[in-house]
Amino acid sequence: MAETLGRISKPSVDKFKGGRKLYCVPLLINIKDAPQQYHEKYNLYWDQVAEHVNGLEKAGRVSKIYHEGIFSSGEEGLDAIKEFNERSYQLVKSKCEQGAELQALEDRDIFNEYTDWLMALSVVGRSKKVADKVLEYYRDASDRRDEHVAKRINETLKEGEAGMLIMSDEYRMHIQTQLQPDIQVFLVRPPALNDIQQLIREMLKNKLQTSNT
Repeated sequence: MAETLGRISKPSVDKFKGGRKLYCVPLLINIKDAPQQYHEKYNLYWDQVAEHVNGLEKAGRVSKIYHEGIFSSGEEGLDAIKEFNERSYQLVKSKCEQGAELQALEDRDIFNEYTDWLMALSVVGRSKKVADKVLEYYRDASDRRDEHVAKRINETLKEGEAGMLIMSDEYRMHIQTQLQPDIQVFLVRPPALNDIQQLIREMLKNKLQTSNT
C-alpha cells in the first residue's frame, strides 16, 4: 500500500526504516501561456516537494533517482532533465550533490516508439480499421515501456536504499503494480498540488467554452 504525504497528517517515518523505499513525486510541467497564478502555484509546488522529500529522508536518504523520459544516467541525464524541466532539474541536482545517483530509466527505442504511436493516435482519421491497428501497436509499446521501467527500478534499487521517482501520476500508476512487493511506495502530495489541479480544470473549462463560441 502506498503512503500519501500532503495535507493529511503524516505517519511517523520511524516505522518505515529498513527495506526498499520509493518516494514518488508527480511530474508537473510549467505551462507557458498559463495565468500568473498557475506559475506561482507551480513554483510553490516544487518548493513544497523538496521540503516533503527532505522530511521523508528521515526514513532513508535518497540514493537512487529515476525521472520519466530520461534515457541516460549521470551528467548526461541531468542535462536532459534541465532541457525538459528546470524545477525538477533543481531537485534532482540537489540530491545528486548530496550523493544520490541519477539512473537511466527509459529505453530510448521503446520510448520513441511509444511516443510515435501516441502521436499517431491523435491524428488518426476516419478509418476504424486504421485506428484499431494504431491502438494495438500503441498498447504493445506501452506494455513494453511499463515492463522496462519497472524492471529498471526493481533491479537497481538495492536492499536498504531509498529512491526518488519523478513521474506523472497517470504513468506511475501503470508501473506501480509491476514493482516488487518489498518496495515501500510513498506518494508525495504537497498542498499546492490540489490548487494546481483545480487551476488546470478551470483552464480546460475556459478553453472549451471559448472554442464553442
